[in-house]
Amino acid sequence: MSLIRIPLAAVIGSPVAHSRSPRLFSHWLRKYGIPGHYVPLDVPEDKLEETIRLLPQLGFVGLNVTIPYKERMIELADKVSDRAQMIGAANTLVFKDGAIHADNTDGYGFIENLHQGAPNWQPEAGPAVVFGAGGAARAVLAALIDVGVPEIRLTNRSRDRAEQLQAEFGDVVQVHDWLQAGNIIEGSATVVNTTSLGMTGKPEFRVPLDALEPRMVVTDIVYTPLQTRLLLEAEAVGCTVVDGLGMLLHQAVPGFERWFGTRPEVDEATRAAVLR
Repeated sequence: MSLIRIPLAAVIGSPVAHSRSPRLFSHWLRKYGIPGHYVPLDVPEDKLEETIRLLPQLGFVGLNVTIPYKERMIELADKVSDRAQMIGAANTLVFKDGAIHADNTDGYGFIENLHQGAPNWQPEAGPAVVFGAGGAARAVLAALIDVGVPEIRLTNRSRDRAEQLQAEFGDVVQVHDWLQAGNIIEGSATVVNTTSLGMTGKPEFRVPLDALEPRMVVTDIVYTPLQTRLLLEAEAVGCTVVDGLGMLLHQAVPGFERWFGTRPEVDEATRAAVLR
């Protein structure tokens, strides 16, 4: 008699103790009555490849990937989606048919969060301002271009990293000096912070925000705290603001569906479970 394995999934990184993904996936597994488990795995770098190869044999159906291993997964995976290849990082692995499939769902999560938090948001309404040029910015740029944002004003504390992204993503991306970061908000429709500035334990987000207008949609991928200085000031002006927690929740949807066979809903109960 063959035994049916209970599917296992995990978030892998180092460190991972801070991750809220276990709360999120445990909530969904309970909500949909699915027999499965999701655990955090803190794996040292010298054991990463060995661990990735072993997990499918232990009943794991996939992984979420967090810092610092998102870029490494492009090298370790057997099959890499076009999206992950373009972004240069993978945050979702699926173990299927003896192969490791790598994808990046950060951009999907970012756009879904905007649509949910700002239902009237129109990508084509005007330029988007993006602060930061790290891994998250790559996913955000790709997503904004995909949905038809006509111009992206990109600024980063080190200009060369922003120029590298411009070279990869094309002329729709215009690079501006960090000293001009406040000025480029003027006339934009969407404002996005992808840096860690403003996060608990990190330096403050000190970009001048005088150019914010009520018609703008402002979002911050930081979710600790939920209300960053950028969002508080934007809300005071009358902008539509979207916090960063929804991006975390929505980027997890495709992975959960692929691993456990059910497409989960991101609702208030989901947010509450993760914030608890």
